[in-house]
Amino acid sequence: MVFTTMSILTLVFGLIVGGGTFFTVSTIKNKNKVSKAEKLIENAKKEAERQKRDSLLEAKEESFKLKKQVDLEIKEKKAEITASEERLMQREQNLDKREEMLQERDSLLNEKDSNLSKLQKNIQEKEVKIDDLLKEEMERLEKISKFSKEKAHDLIMKRVEENMSIEIAEYIKEQEAEAKLHAQEKAKALVTSSMQRYASDVASEQTVSVIELPNDEMKGRLIGREGRNIRTIEAVTGVDLIIDDTPEAIVISSFDPLRREIAKITIESLIKDGRIHPSRIEELYDKVSKDMQTKITSIGNDAIYEVGLTKVNPELVNLIGKLKFRTSYGQNALTHSIEVAKLCGLLAGELNENIMLAKRAGLLHDIGKAIDFEIEGSHVEIGLEIAKKYKEDPIVCNAIASHHGDTEPNSVISTLVQVADTLSASRPGARNDSLENYVKRLEQLEEISSSFEGVEKTYAVQAGREVRVMVKPDEVDDLKSYKIARDIKDRIEKEMQYPGTIKITVIRETRAEEQAK
Repeated sequence: MVFTTMSILTLVFGLIVGGGTFFTVSTIKNKNKVSKAEKLIENAKKEAERQKRDSLLEAKEESFKLKKQVDLEIKEKKAEITASEERLMQREQNLDKREEMLQERDSLLNEKDSNLSKLQKNIQEKEVKIDDLLKEEMERLEKISKFSKEKAHDLIMKRVEENMSIEIAEYIKEQEAEAKLHAQEKAKALVTSSMQRYASDVASEQTVSVIELPNDEMKGRLIGREGRNIRTIEAVTGVDLIIDDTPEAIVISSFDPLRREIAKITIESLIKDGRIHPSRIEELYDKVSKDMQTKITSIGNDAIYEVGLTKVNPELVNLIGKLKFRTSYGQNALTHSIEVAKLCGLLAGELNENIMLAKRAGLLHDIGKAIDFEIEGSHVEIGLEIAKKYKEDPIVCNAIASHHGDTEPNSVISTLVQVADTLSASRPGARNDSLENYVKRLEQLEEISSSFEGVEKTYAVQAGREVRVMVKPDEVDDLKSYKIARDIKDRIEKEMQYPGTIKITVIRETRAEEQAK
C-alpha cells in the first residue's frame, strides 16, 4: 500500500515537473518567435521605405520626361499653327486679288454689253434702211421691166427647169451606166473573193469499186459451186459483180453508191472471215446494212459540224448523211452541198446577210437527192417537201425550190444559193461528162447558132461554155446582131441540157481590102 502511494506521488511529482519543464520550454520558444517576428517586421518596414523612396524617384524622373516631351509637342503644334495661319493669310490675300480682278472683268463686260447694244441698234436701223432701199429698187425694176416679181420668178424657174432637165437626164444616164459597171465589178469581186477563200479538192465519183484479193483462188470461192455464191451476193446486195482475168481483183458495178459501198464492205468481210456460203453472205449483209445506218448518221453529223449549223432534226441529219452516197455527173452530192453551203456563207458575209441561214440553205438545197430514187418527182420537189415537213425557214424552202429556176427567188439568200450551186458545179474538174455527150453538145450548140439567117460561121469554144457567131455584115446590121444573140440564147435554154452557163458572142466585122501594085 505504501509502495503504491509512493508510486502515485512520484508519478504526480514527475507530471508536475514535466509540465513545468514543458511550459518553460514553450515560453522560451514563444519569446524567440516574437523577437524574430519583430525583426522581420522591422526589416519589412525598412524595405518598404526604401522601395517607396525608389518609386518616388522614378515617378519624378518619369514626370520630368513627360513634361519635357509635352513641351516639345506643344512647340511643334505652335509651329504648325503658325504655318497654317501664314498659309491662310496668303490664301486670303490671293482671294482678295482674285475678287479685284473679277470686279474689273465685270466692269469690262458691262462696258462691252453697252457697246454691243449700241452696235445692234445701229445695225437694226441700217437693216430697216436697206429693206426700204430694196423695196424701192424692186419697184423701179418692175416699172422698167414691166414684169412683176412673181412673173419674173416663174420665168427664171421655167428656164432653169428646161436647162436642168437635160443635165439631169444625162446625169441619170451616166450614173446608171456607172452603177451597172460597178455592180458587175462588185459581183465579180465578191465571187472571186469567195472562191479564193474557199478551196476544196475535187474528186469525181465513179460507178465501180475495185476489191483487191489475196490470191486468184479467192475468185473461185466467191463464185462458189455452180455460181451459187456470186448469185447470192448479186441478189442480196443489188450490184453486179464482175470477175474477169484481172489478177487478184474483182469489180463491183452499180449506179447506186450506197449499194456499192455496202456490197464492198460485205465482200471484204467475207474475204477476211473465209467462210463464204449463201447463209453467211446474208448474215454479213444484214450486219453491214445496220452498221451503215450508224455510219450515215455519223457522216451527217460531221457535215453539219463542218458547216457550223445547230439544231438540225435527227431524221434530216440522216438524209444529209445519205447524200454521201449520191452523185451528179460524177460529183459527190454531199461534198457539193457542203461546198455550196460554205460559198453561200462567204457571199452572205460580204453582203451583210444572215450567214447561218445562208449556210443552212446551201447545205439543204439538194436534200431531195437523198431519196429521189425512192420517191417519184424531181429532187427539187422532194427537197421542198422535206424542208416543209421538218419546218425549215421559208427562206430555206424558197432557196430549195428556186435553185434550178423552177420558182422565182424571193430573197438575196435564194439568189446566193443559185450562184454558189452554179460555181460548185461548173468549176473545172467538179463534174465529168462522157466524150460522146460532150461532142453531141458542141454539135447541137453550133447547129442552133448556124440556123439563123445571116449567120456565116459558128465556133463552140472553151469546152462548150462559149459560142462565137460570125454574121454577114452586109445582111445583118448592129441592132439585128443583138437580136440574133438573144434568139440564140432563148433556143439554147429551151432545147439544150448543159451544166453552168453558155456565153453567146455575135461578131459583125467589115473589112475593106485593096492591093497596091
